[in-house]
Amino acid sequence: QSHYVACMAAILSQMDKDHYSTYIQAFPSRPELMDFLMETFILFKDLIGKTVYPGDWVVMNMVQNREFLRAINHFATTLTEMFLSNSDFELQLWNNYFHLAVAFLTQESLQLENFSPAKRNSILAKYGDMRATIGASIRDMWYSLGQRKIEFIPGMVGPILEMTLVPEVELRKSTIPIFFDMMLCEHRLTGSFSRFEDEILRRLDSEVEGGRGDEQYMQLFKSILLSCCQSHPELAKPGEDFVRLVSELLERLLDYRAVMNDENKTYSMSCTVNLLNFYKEIDRQAMYIRYLYKLKDLHISYENYTEGAYTLLLHARLLTWSEESNAAPVPGPHSLHLHTQRQLKEALYNQIIEYFDQGKMWEEAIHICKELAEQYESHVFDYEMLSDILQREAKFYEKILKVLRPSPDYFAVGYYGQGFPTFLRNKVFIYRGKEYERREDFEMRLLSPFPHAEKLKSTSPPGQDITDSPGQYIQCFTVQPAEEAKARLKGRSIPEQITNFYKANHVQRFSYSRPFKRGPNDPDNEFANMWIERTAFRTAYPLPGILRWFVVTSTETIIISPLENAIETMMKTNEKIMSEINRHQNDPSLPINPLSMLLNGIVDPAVMGGFAKYEKAFFQEPYMQEHPEDAGNIEKLKDLIAWQIPLLAEGIRIHGQKVTEDLRPFHERMEQCFEQLRTKVESQYGVREMMFFEDRRSGRPRSIAWVPDWDRLSHAGARQSLRSMEAPPTPKPAPRPSESEDHRNECKENRASFIFGPRRQDPRQSISELPEPKDEKWRLSCNMSESSPSTDGKQPRASRAAAGAQPSTAGSSLSPTGFGGRVKSASKLPPLPRKFSAAVYETFLEQSNA
Repeated sequence: QSHYVACMAAILSQMDKDHYSTYIQAFPSRPELMDFLMETFILFKDLIGKTVYPGDWVVMNMVQNREFLRAINHFATTLTEMFLSNSDFELQLWNNYFHLAVAFLTQESLQLENFSPAKRNSILAKYGDMRATIGASIRDMWYSLGQRKIEFIPGMVGPILEMTLVPEVELRKSTIPIFFDMMLCEHRLTGSFSRFEDEILRRLDSEVEGGRGDEQYMQLFKSILLSCCQSHPELAKPGEDFVRLVSELLERLLDYRAVMNDENKTYSMSCTVNLLNFYKEIDRQAMYIRYLYKLKDLHISYENYTEGAYTLLLHARLLTWSEESNAAPVPGPHSLHLHTQRQLKEALYNQIIEYFDQGKMWEEAIHICKELAEQYESHVFDYEMLSDILQREAKFYEKILKVLRPSPDYFAVGYYGQGFPTFLRNKVFIYRGKEYERREDFEMRLLSPFPHAEKLKSTSPPGQDITDSPGQYIQCFTVQPAEEAKARLKGRSIPEQITNFYKANHVQRFSYSRPFKRGPNDPDNEFANMWIERTAFRTAYPLPGILRWFVVTSTETIIISPLENAIETMMKTNEKIMSEINRHQNDPSLPINPLSMLLNGIVDPAVMGGFAKYEKAFFQEPYMQEHPEDAGNIEKLKDLIAWQIPLLAEGIRIHGQKVTEDLRPFHERMEQCFEQLRTKVESQYGVREMMFFEDRRSGRPRSIAWVPDWDRLSHAGARQSLRSMEAPPTPKPAPRPSESEDHRNECKENRASFIFGPRRQDPRQSISELPEPKDEKWRLSCNMSESSPSTDGKQPRASRAAAGAQPSTAGSSLSPTGFGGRVKSASKLPPLPRKFSAAVYETFLEQSNA
């Protein structure tokens, strides 16, 4: 074939302009001439595409291209002279010419930028840049079409775009205005240029992804088309919108291409999301779905199953439970058998459930199972599939309670400096770490695509000298997720496996706390001037989502005073104690060491010291006089200290049940310290009694129910308020029988059972030992004050005893710190054994007898 091409090139080189004219005129009829031109255009295009000579045969390639260019230009003259008028116009012939000319211009052997400087200069000196010559010819042929241009829209948009993307500035400047002429032609005929716009957006995606286009092209395209549109008032506004749209798409496509082939696909995922969001905004569903599946494949290749599930869910949400056909094509061979939207949505849902299962997001899988079950039960009546999906759902509930799920860490990452791509430059992101991933490992993975980036050691936002510098600076630190308030979880005894999920998932707000000193330094008490600078971050979307990271859209910084910091510290300590208690109640096989260290660190004066330092820093008269606005928060801190006592008591009780003989002295020492601590705290800050919930279902132990009311933590020093509950009438108490120790133990065993015996119970037992009845009103009555008046106006016996021991009692309520249970005022006398109200006892007896 190379010999044939060489011979043809030799023949063409011997022909001049007169030879071409004579040859054309020799055809006896117009149809025969048209057939000759058709076959010649197809032949030339075929030879150009095959590159019959090796790439290093530069001279032979250039000679062939020179002769082909002369022939194409002579045939272009024949087209304008004989096939342009209305009666003689041949659309297919002209179409073949344009495709041949563009193929010639874009062939590999003419792309001079790929050659060495010496070879490039040699080619230019001998043959010139043939791309500019054929480009000018294409431009002139296009403008000669006149009213026929509309017939080439949108068919010629792609070839013209391919030509303008060739990296030669003068060629771009001479051919980009063809786009405006296309816009103007379609707008004058139809009132818009939507067909042109759709086609150029579609073709830009594939061309840029294939390696064509650059920043210079984007700037030229923008400036040339804006200038053309401003000269035509009817296209000024729509033209400006179109140019902005194409510029935004080009920016995202260039970013995507820059990181597409990186070994670390982290940034490829970000650019993919930028593109699919762009196509969603401009309502190009086919392109949107195309990038959804690209993103899904990236996630699955990195075992990001949760993110892969959320990505597929975006497509599933576009579909309906109907028999309509699928509007947009779906990548993958399985889609050939999914003709209706119902079939495709069901297949997607099953795949999503599998991904959520692999990602341990069983709560999300359950939501999808419920929607499928609704379809099987109420719409298609497929009970076999209903049975299957309900069994899968049941397994997910079991996994939530039985399978360990470590909570992921979250990291704030800032990319500062002009050296980063535009989608990262001077932005902060929140990243969701992998299971058990250390920050050091995360940072190493983060820095691998940027080996020359410098890691900032400070967590403060950098100055302008960093953000405007040409270098690359990365800042990374751990942040804490701010759990969203969920009303349905508040005030309930819920297993820790359930609540922990919501502490680290579906989170959009994060915080970072930086301690600093302010005011005179007290070496004996660091709490007195320990201020906290807390920065709150809000991401564009909740995590987890279709990415393992999202950009921060807003930040807010507040200053936490030492007193407010002490309140938060006490709140978290109490939460930790309660969490450990409930964990041991739910799973008696847990090791005791973490509970031992936690309790001993609080009750042992040699270790603790926290209470005393708070008292020294905030409870002294000089501080109260100097900061009268902190009175409410001081009372809140006292309240938290008081509430810690019943929590510690329950923890030490559990510790005593599980402690081994070799640790018994350690436990007894801890008990002694705790009794001293309890006497001190209850005498100064009052007595608090926790509420315990006893689940009558088999195998479900009791647990503490406490909901910290974070919203009521005032940063302005507002005074706390107690919300009292209205006490119901108290029936007359029954006489209290005397019992032996064995009898009391037997009664306690009966109370632990969910089948009540006929015996009357000992009213001296703590309310925490009572089982939780199903009647909500009865449960609430456990919260009532001991001093509630009876129905006949007489004070019950138990109430009078309590009143005699305590000078004043506060009604049971939800405390400002969020605890539930009874609150008694402080007394200098040692606290009496805990009792419950006669109202509770009487109701309990009625239920027992029933």
